[in-house]
Amino acid sequence: MKAAVLNTLGKKVKTVELSDAVFNAEYNEPLIHQVVVAQLANKRQGTKSALTRTEVRGGGIKPWRQKGTGRARQGSIRAPQWTHGGVVFAPKPRDFSKKINKKMRDGAMVSAISKKFRDGDVIILDKVVLENNKTKEVAAILKNLGVDKTAMLVTVDANEGILRASRNIAELTLAPSTLINVYDVVRVNKCIFTLDAVKAVEEAYGNE
Repeated sequence: MKAAVLNTLGKKVKTVELSDAVFNAEYNEPLIHQVVVAQLANKRQGTKSALTRTEVRGGGIKPWRQKGTGRARQGSIRAPQWTHGGVVFAPKPRDFSKKINKKMRDGAMVSAISKKFRDGDVIILDKVVLENNKTKEVAAILKNLGVDKTAMLVTVDANEGILRASRNIAELTLAPSTLINVYDVVRVNKCIFTLDAVKAVEEAYGNE
């Protein structure tokens, strides 16, 4: 498989041959869904907590006698229907994490990348060089590439200059090739890879 390599002006400069194992893998939507669900679940802290009626302090005596008052019968002022009472089915700390093995995670990654590539939503840049590390430079690059919606720029390593310049662009996510994940790939409209990042991704996932 071959793909065009563009420069920051949006012009084709050469052609690169891509690994079929990474950019032409079979689309497996159930696997992608399973990995994304697990990834989002693993982000949950699970620390929320509230008190049930047995845990709220006070309310040990009956607020008024059972009969003869004309009011509804009550057993405790810490019952759920009372202000400051306990919570029905109160949330308690729990672990939401789900385990996904490496083979499944890598399979979902190449499946998601391949789907993006087949849909024409993968852009390959020869390199990204900024003169002054300004936001307007990154915005100009995105405009030249025809990217007007959400996008993820994948570089071979964490570039502080590019990170600083792209920080104020809400639609753009910057990630080194070692830290990309399935959720970020599927949630953006365009994936922009530098040529070095393509080689790094192929080395990481090409043998799966």
